Amino acid sequence: MRSPTSKTIGWDLGGVHVKAALVADGRIVAAAQVPCPLWQGVSALDQALAAAPDWARGEALHAVTMTGELTDCFADRHAGVASLSEWAEAHLEGSVRIYAGRSGFVAPAAAAAVSADVASANWHATAALAGYSVPDALLVDVGSTTADLIPIVRGRPSAAGYSDAERLETGELVYTGVVRTPVIALADHAPFAGRRTRLMTETFAHMADVYRILGLLPEGADQQASGDRKGKSIPESETRLARIVGRDRGEGTAKAWTALADHFAEAQLRLMHDAASLLLTRPDLPPDAPLILCGAGTFLGERLAGRLGRPARLLVSLLKNRIAGADAWISTCGPAVAVGLIAAEDAHA
Repeated sequence: MRSPTSKTIGWDLGGVHVKAALVADGRIVAAAQVPCPLWQGVSALDQALAAAPDWARGEALHAVTMTGELTDCFADRHAGVASLSEWAEAHLEGSVRIYAGRSGFVAPAAAAAVSADVASANWHATAALAGYSVPDALLVDVGSTTADLIPIVRGRPSAAGYSDAERLETGELVYTGVVRTPVIALADHAPFAGRRTRLMTETFAHMADVYRILGLLPEGADQQASGDRKGKSIPESETRLARIVGRDRGEGTAKAWTALADHFAEAQLRLMHDAASLLLTRPDLPPDAPLILCGAGTFLGERLAGRLGRPARLLVSLLKNRIAGADAWISTCGPAVAVGLIAAEDAHA
């Protein structure tokens, strides 16, 4: 990649979070994530923009990717792409380009016409960026809600599917994440107190509770309300997890709740392992192809690499020569970083 000189801000407009990354002189200067409950309406984007760092509201070339078009405030994805593109053009200061994945960047007014390419194409940007450094690999981006497993072949994204529906079928989209996934989505039974018990099919507890109990949840990763709208201490997480097995927290010890949390963490890892194992059998991926890891759930990606016996490389480490003072949000904000860098490069090609 050549080194561009102008300021670019990459955006990932999601249904739960908005992520942004500032790129200047070809280097990542800052990155940030703010909550955005988009299911409540497009006005949530206004609040997210107001909560973002000052630099996010500055004049720049704005490169936008999105997943928020699938939220239920829109009639369908086409309407969502159109609405989010219109919002970006109206509210971001400067020139705005929408990332259409396999179709490149388009003007906001043209995004609806290629909505199938724009919708949830953020994975494509991250894989394209990773491919600059590692020509053959499996990108594993584990977020708060979903996980993207994207084959990279000869330096380019090589997913068998493209849309959410297609990638669900191919295993390249695993709808599980380290924060928002209800634990009940991962099992219908669990071991507790020497018995195998059925679970309550309620959203009492989420994977943020599990990883908080296990001490694995990254600082700041859980930006939405808990299942019971109460606090996020370990005892409060244990209380929520206990309800899944029909118990009160006082009916178990800290070790018992940790063991139960481990059960759900293992169930999630197995889900990821099955999907990755299938993808890694592709004949166009070499047997030593590494996993490239990013996202709020990078720690889960590391456990997956160990389970698979594959080398792992952090996306942040691939970008180390292009980081100038940005904080730990770079990994979590991978797609925003990617579209920011790619758009800056395209602007100076």
